[in-house]
Amino acid sequence: MSESSGPLWHGTTILCLRKGGEVIVAGDGQVSMGDTVVKSNAVKVRRLGSGGNVIAGFAGATADAFTLFERLEAKLEQHPAQLTRACVELAKDWRTDRYLRRLEALMAVADDKVSLIVSGTGDVLEPEDGIIGIGSGGNYALAAARALIGHDDLDAEAIARRAMEIAAGICVYTNSSVVIEKTTAS
Repeated sequence: MSESSGPLWHGTTILCLRKGGEVIVAGDGQVSMGDTVVKSNAVKVRRLGSGGNVIAGFAGATADAFTLFERLEAKLEQHPAQLTRACVELAKDWRTDRYLRRLEALMAVADDKVSLIVSGTGDVLEPEDGIIGIGSGGNYALAAARALIGHDDLDAEAIARRAMEIAAGICVYTNSSVVIEKTTAS
């Protein structure tokens, strides 16, 4: 959407990584409209599923993301302990349902076994290195996490915090108010 046709919402960096038996999903807190910061402490990462064993982060329109969180939660109820299947079913609905097709968001989701990117174009992608970066600062956080992942002196949370800090220093739509959720990988 161009600025002339309405507000342009920017601002998210979501990072997901796995190291040392831990799975981390981190998200910054900035929400911007055009060149104005509207909120600095938004929570873009949440636990889903019974027992909160799935962690999801979103980039995109907030209301759309909450709709997708609810839909994914319903798919997880239908397919317990099958994150990949639940995400594939969500992506199919997202791509074919007239209402869902209009949603503008991207999701990073993870459980103890798999990390996935889910998009409205029908993509359900598992990165080969288990590291995901989405949103306006996602590529910066992704590059930083990849550079730091081999450092034995840094655990998963320290890598996520440092990578998010680097992204916040580069992307004007990312801040250093970071929310982190973690779980244990199997």
